[in-house]
Amino acid sequence: MAKSGRTKQKEADLEYSVAKQVEKMISEVHEQAIVSCDAVHRERRILLKQEIGRMVLFFTDQPSLLAPNIQMVFSALALAQSEVIWYFQHVGIASSKSKATRIVPVEIDPSDPTIGFLLDGMDRLCCLVRKYIAAIRGYALSYLSSCAGRIRFLLGTPGMVALDLDASFKGFFQQIVQHLENIPKPQSENISAITCDLSEFRKDWLSILMIVTSARSPVNIRHLEKATVSTGKEGLLSEGNAAYNWSRCVDELDLQLSKHGSLKTLYFYHQHLTAVFRNTMFGPEGRPQHCCAWLGVASCFPDCSSPIVPEEVTKVGRDAVLYVESLIESIMGGLEGLINILDSEGGFGALENQLVPEQAALYLNTISRVLIPSVKSPKGTVGFPLPGHESYPDNNSSIKMLEAAMQRLTNLCSVLNDMEPICVLNHVFVLREYMRECILGNFRRRLLAALKTDTDLQRPSVLESLIRRHMSIVHLAEQHISMDLTLGIREILLTEAFCGPVASLHLFDKPVEQLTGSATEVVCNWYMENIIKDVSGAGILFTPMHKCFKSTRPVGGYFAESVTDLRELQAFVRLFGGYGVDRLDRMMTEHTAALLNCIDTSLRSNREVLEAIAGSMHAGDQIEREACSKQIVDLDTVIGFCIEAGQALAFDKLLTEASGAVLDEGAPLIYSLIAGTVKHMPEEIPEKKEIGRIRRAATSVNVVEDHDSEWVRSILEEVGGANDASWTLLPYLFATFMTSDIWIMTGFNVDTGGFNNNVHCLARCINAVIAGSELVRLEHEHQQRQSLSNGHTAEALDPEIHNRLTAEASIKAAMQIFVKFAAGIVLDSWSEANRSHLVAKLIFLDQLCEISPYLPRSSLEAQIPYAILRSIYSQYYSNSPSMPLALLSMSPRQSPAVSLSHVSPIVRQPRGELTPQNSAGSNDSGFFKGSSSHVQEQLYGTGSASLRSSENRHRNIRRSGPLDYSSSRKLKYGEGSASGGSTGPSPLPRFAVSRSGPISYK
Repeated sequence: MAKSGRTKQKEADLEYSVAKQVEKMISEVHEQAIVSCDAVHRERRILLKQEIGRMVLFFTDQPSLLAPNIQMVFSALALAQSEVIWYFQHVGIASSKSKATRIVPVEIDPSDPTIGFLLDGMDRLCCLVRKYIAAIRGYALSYLSSCAGRIRFLLGTPGMVALDLDASFKGFFQQIVQHLENIPKPQSENISAITCDLSEFRKDWLSILMIVTSARSPVNIRHLEKATVSTGKEGLLSEGNAAYNWSRCVDELDLQLSKHGSLKTLYFYHQHLTAVFRNTMFGPEGRPQHCCAWLGVASCFPDCSSPIVPEEVTKVGRDAVLYVESLIESIMGGLEGLINILDSEGGFGALENQLVPEQAALYLNTISRVLIPSVKSPKGTVGFPLPGHESYPDNNSSIKMLEAAMQRLTNLCSVLNDMEPICVLNHVFVLREYMRECILGNFRRRLLAALKTDTDLQRPSVLESLIRRHMSIVHLAEQHISMDLTLGIREILLTEAFCGPVASLHLFDKPVEQLTGSATEVVCNWYMENIIKDVSGAGILFTPMHKCFKSTRPVGGYFAESVTDLRELQAFVRLFGGYGVDRLDRMMTEHTAALLNCIDTSLRSNREVLEAIAGSMHAGDQIEREACSKQIVDLDTVIGFCIEAGQALAFDKLLTEASGAVLDEGAPLIYSLIAGTVKHMPEEIPEKKEIGRIRRAATSVNVVEDHDSEWVRSILEEVGGANDASWTLLPYLFATFMTSDIWIMTGFNVDTGGFNNNVHCLARCINAVIAGSELVRLEHEHQQRQSLSNGHTAEALDPEIHNRLTAEASIKAAMQIFVKFAAGIVLDSWSEANRSHLVAKLIFLDQLCEISPYLPRSSLEAQIPYAILRSIYSQYYSNSPSMPLALLSMSPRQSPAVSLSHVSPIVRQPRGELTPQNSAGSNDSGFFKGSSSHVQEQLYGTGSASLRSSENRHRNIRRSGPLDYSSSRKLKYGEGSASGGSTGPSPLPRFAVSRSGPISYK
C-alpha cells in the first residue's frame, strides 16, 4: 500500500513538473507571440495590400476572369477580414502574463496606412463581385451542369464498381447526379431570373462526406479517391467538393459575400476606427479614395444588434450614425484644409507675387548701390520675395507640396462626387452634398475673415484678389464635381451684400429699413466712420486733383488714399455689386440728410438776422451788415456741417464714377442705354415718378451732368426739406461764411488742388445745396399753384422747356447773389493789417465757379478781376516745391495775397517785349511799398481820374489794369474787360504759358 502510494505520488509529481514546464513554455511562447505578432501581422497586411491591389486592377481590366477565380477572391477577402479585425482587436489593448502584476502592452501602430488600403481593397473587390454577380452565377451554373456528366462518368469507372457500395450509399450518389442534372441551363438573357435551391444537393454531399469519414464505414475517403483518381482526371471527392463550392455561388452568393466581406465586428471597436482614420487618412501615405471604405463599414454595424432587443438596435444605430458623422466631419475638415493650404500665402499666394511701384523702386535703388557683381543677384536683396522666386531650386519642395495638395484635392473631390450614398438604418448620407456645403461654408468664412486685417479693414482690391484666388481653387474643384459651385458662391456674395426679402428686390421704392449682409455692413460702416465722419481724427482731406481722400496719418492699417481711390472703389463695386453701393449710398444719404437738417435749422433760427443782412447787402450798408453777421448763431458749426456734407458729396461722386466704370466694363449695353435715355428725358418740373426713378438710376452710375445737385435734390425730396420760405435766404447765409474765422488757417495746396482743411468741399456743398433746394422749391410752388387752381392751370406754349429754363435761371440768380455778396464781403474785409485770408477766399470763389455748371466765370470776373486770380495762381505754380509758399505771412514779399500797393509790372518789362508771355519771368520781382492811405483811396475812391487811368491801361496793354473798388467798378469792368479767358473751364492751362506779374493799383 505504501509502495503504491509512493508510486502514485511520484507520478503526480512528474505530471505537476511536466505541467509547470508546459506552462512555462506556453508563457514564453505567449510573450514571444506578443512581441513578434505585430511584425508578423504587419507583413501580412503589406502582402495583402499589394496582392489585393493587383487583384482589383486585374479584375477591373479583365472582368471576364473574375467568375472563374471567385473562390480566390473570397479567400483574399476572408484573409483581409481576419487581419483587419485582428488589428483593431489589439490596437491600444494591453495583454498580461501569467502574473497579473506584470502587463505587456501590444505595440500596434495606430497610424498604419495599410488598414486604409485593405478596407479600400475589400470594398472594391466586393463592388466588383456585386457588379458582375450575374456573370458569376452563370459561370457557376455552367460549371455545375458540366460537373454532372463528370460525376456520372466517375461513378461508372471500374474502381467504383469494385468497391461494391451498398444501395443506400449508391442512392446518395444518384441523388447528387440528379440534383446537378436538374439545374436549369443558363442563357445570357435570363441568368438573373434563374432561381434554384441547391441546399438539398449540399446536404446530400455532406452526408456522403460524413459516411466516408466515419471509422465504422466500410468505404473510407481514401478508397473513393484511389478508385477514381486512376482515370487521370479529378477524383470523385475533388469533383464533389468543387461542385459543393460552386453551388454556393448560385443561391448563396450574397451570403458568401456578406460573410467574407462584412466587417460588422468592427462596431465594437468603432472608436479605434475613428482614431486610426484621423491618423492615416490625411497622412503622407493616405489616399482620398479610402474614405469611401471607411464610411462604408458603418452600413453593416446594425447587423450586430439583436432584433429582439429594441434598446440594442437603437444604441447600435445611434453609434453607427455618430461614427459616420465623425468621419464626415474629419473628411470635410481635411477638404477644407487642402483648400486653405492652396489659398494661403505659401500656396497660390506665393505664385502671385507682384511688386508694387514702391517695392520696385526700392529694389532698383538697392541693386544700383551694390557694386560687387556676386551680390547683384536679385534673390533676397531687398527683403521681400520677387516674382519668379518659386523657380529657384531651393523652392522645389514648396512647389511639390502645392502639386501634391492640388492632386489630393482633385482626387478627394472626384471620389466624394462618385461615392454612393451611405445608408445607416433610416439615415442617408450623401457625401456630394456635404462637400458642397463644406466648400461654400469655407468660402463664406474666408470672405468674412479676409474683410479685416490685424489692424483694420482690408483694402477692397486686396480683398478682391483674395476672393478671386479662392474662387480659382473652387473652380479647380468644380471640374471634378457634378454640381454648380459657382452658383453657390454667387448666392453667398449676394447674401453678404443683401439679405433682405427677395420680394423687395423687385420694388422700385426701397424699404426704409433695408437689411444688408454682414460683409457689406462692416465695409460700409467702416467707410462712414473713418472716411466720411473721420471719427478717429486722422485728418481726412479730399484731393480734387487725385480724386481720392488722403489722411495725415494711417486710418487703421492704411492711409486713406489706399482705400478711397477709384481703383479701390471699383473693387468694392465688383465685390458687393449694386446692393453694396445702395447700402453705402443710403448711409451717406442719411448722414447728409441730417446735415441738411442742420442747415434748415440754422436758416429758421437766424431768419430775422439773415433778412437784415440781405437788406444791408442790397443797400450797401457795410456797417450794418457786419453788425448783423456777428449775430448769426453757431456760424462756424454750420460751416463744419457744410464741409462734412461736401465730403459726402465728393465720396458719393467717386462711388458713382466707380459704379459707372464697372457697369460700362461688365454691361456696356446697359450703360449706353442709360446714358442715351438721360439725354432724351423730358426736363419738366415737377418730374413724373418714372422719370425721377430713371434719373436716380442714372445718377448712381454717373451719367448725369450735375451729380451733386441731383443727389441733394433727391435727399430733400425724400425728407421733405427746403419747403420753408427761409430757404430763399440760403445765398445770404452762405455769403456770411466769408466772415468766419475758419479762413485764418486756410491754405491752398497746389499738389492736391484743394485746401488744407477741406474748405473746397464747402464749395461743392454750396453749389449742390443751392441748386437742389431751388429745384425742390420750384416743385413745391408748382404743386401749390396746382392745388390752388384745382388742376386748371394755364399752360405755357412749351411748358417743359419753360420750366427747365426757369429752374436754371433761378439757380443762376441765387448763385450770382452769393458770388456778388461773398466777393463784396471778401474785398470789404481786406486791410493792410489783415489780408492773410484773402488768397484762400479768392481761390475758393474761383473753385466754386469751376465746380458749378450754373456759375460761369464771367459772373466772378464781374466782381473780381481775373488778373488778381491769375497773379495768385502764377505765384503759386511758379514757386519751387522745395520752397513752399507762405500763406499766412504778413509780408507782401512772402505772401501771394495781392498787394494793392504794387507798382505796375509795365515798368519792369524789357523794352520791345510788352506781351504777357515775355513778362512771365518778371512776375516774381520786387514789390513796391505804398502807404495805406493811398491804398484806401484807390479802393473806395470814385473820381473820374481813376476811371480814366484804368481805361487807359486797358487800351495800352492786353491785361487787366488797376482796379477801382467803388460801386461802379463791377459794371464798368464787366462792360470793358478785355480778359479773353474769363469764361474758360479753368485758368490753370493758360497760366502755364502766360503768367502775369503783380498788378499796380494806383
